[in-house]
Amino acid sequence: MTEQQRTGANDALLLIERLVRFAARRGMIEPPLDAIASRNALLDLFGFAEAYDGEVPEEQLDSPAPLLEPLLDYGASIGLIPDDTTTFRDLLDARVMGMLMPRPSETAARFRRTAERDGIERATDDFYRLSIDSNYIRMDRIANNQYWEQPTAYGKLEITINLSKPEKDPREIALLKTVAPSNYPKCLLCADNVGYAGRADHPARQNLRVVPLELQGEAWYFQYSPYVYYNEHSIVFHSKHVPMRISHATFARLLDFTDAFPHYFIGSNADLPIVGGSILNHDHFQAGRHVFPMETAKAERLFVRPEDDGLTYGIVAWPMSVVRIGGADKAKVREAANAILDAWRAYGDPEAGVYAFTEKDGEQVPHNTITPIARVRKGGGCELDLVLRNNRTSEEHPDGIFHPHANLHHIKKENIGLIEVMGLAVLPGRLKTELEGIAGLLTGEAAYDAASLQGGPLAKHADWIAAMIEAHGTRLSAERAQDVLRDEVGRKFLDVLKDAGVYKRTPEGQEAFARFLRSLGLVEREA
Repeated sequence: MTEQQRTGANDALLLIERLVRFAARRGMIEPPLDAIASRNALLDLFGFAEAYDGEVPEEQLDSPAPLLEPLLDYGASIGLIPDDTTTFRDLLDARVMGMLMPRPSETAARFRRTAERDGIERATDDFYRLSIDSNYIRMDRIANNQYWEQPTAYGKLEITINLSKPEKDPREIALLKTVAPSNYPKCLLCADNVGYAGRADHPARQNLRVVPLELQGEAWYFQYSPYVYYNEHSIVFHSKHVPMRISHATFARLLDFTDAFPHYFIGSNADLPIVGGSILNHDHFQAGRHVFPMETAKAERLFVRPEDDGLTYGIVAWPMSVVRIGGADKAKVREAANAILDAWRAYGDPEAGVYAFTEKDGEQVPHNTITPIARVRKGGGCELDLVLRNNRTSEEHPDGIFHPHANLHHIKKENIGLIEVMGLAVLPGRLKTELEGIAGLLTGEAAYDAASLQGGPLAKHADWIAAMIEAHGTRLSAERAQDVLRDEVGRKFLDVLKDAGVYKRTPEGQEAFARFLRSLGLVEREA
């Protein structure tokens, strides 16, 4: 062994010891026995026969990332990482942290004990902290996301450019083409992911922990999202690999969850293509501890039943079409949601461009569904927001009539799922460099030539760039250019939501919306 190799090995031994102490201090493992076992597992992984026996610094780290990065470098140098790319580093990272975790059953038992003794908020606080300390949630990457707020007539929208998912480099992309297909785990949500070692095309999950839940007598699981698009972003998923379906049972499950987790909202993506989320093959919800812009929007028109069932039905002042049901009686709120879902599934209004079904190959194809969100109301009672969705397409809008239209695809082309519906834009990472390029044109740092944009990464933005330069010129300060771009992106996201709204924010559109509610036997009262 060379002197350099000896130094590297000694540094790695110290890093292992520091990681073990970090895990013990953060309550991930219990010293001395867990610490001994974790230390020995890591020594074995890295090929060491003995533990570090020198001085260990006293430190109070908030994250294991500063220790993991150099340890992964050492792992690459001794062949533990076949290719020193982000994908393979992440596989080893999860393997290392998995050796510093409580067993899944211990995590679940601790969650239950804490909830019973100290309350559910303390239980979720501790579980969220574990998910961060274990590097399952990589907060160092999430800190790279760009975030700002956009003032609008509907309140402040939240805008993020998602930079927490690293881009794959050409070597990784080439490798993916050679990977044999696998059906295990069936998807990224299945419980089989807990402890899974991962592969080039599937993330490692040795540091994932989930908590069992019972919703409507069925087995579900609760976990945090590794990408945390908002505070305590969590996923509640069915114990079985069953497809997404919005049904009467959906509302019952959502309200069961808010009974157990009153400090969290919970919602579901819609269950049809175009208007649904990215995963339709495994039934799941998203939850968390965050107040979205849609929640703060007021109901501008109120409807009630003539017989007064104690509920209010509001049309929310929001660019999408939202019915807000509120009341103290959970069973009545659930029944009201059932009635609206059933009615909307079958509802057509040609004058408003709403068709519940079209015919294809002799079969009726459904188009109407709902994106539901549940929360406990301030002051008590429960609240369900039902966002009306329709996934019909046309020649003019082949990607969806109620989907971002083609003129907005340079900013957002993907489905408008639950998170965006509630007013938080999750925009693709490519926008960071593209906006930096446009900022260079607005400041004059780069010369503007419309013809030269063609064929380059900014070509998709050509019309937008021309309009901004006409409005603002090419001599802006860097700070002013950023402000202009952020405002422009925020306005585009508002247009995205307006496109996705079934009933437009026009007098005609809002009258058609009220017509649907009146078809349910509701009558309007003064808001």
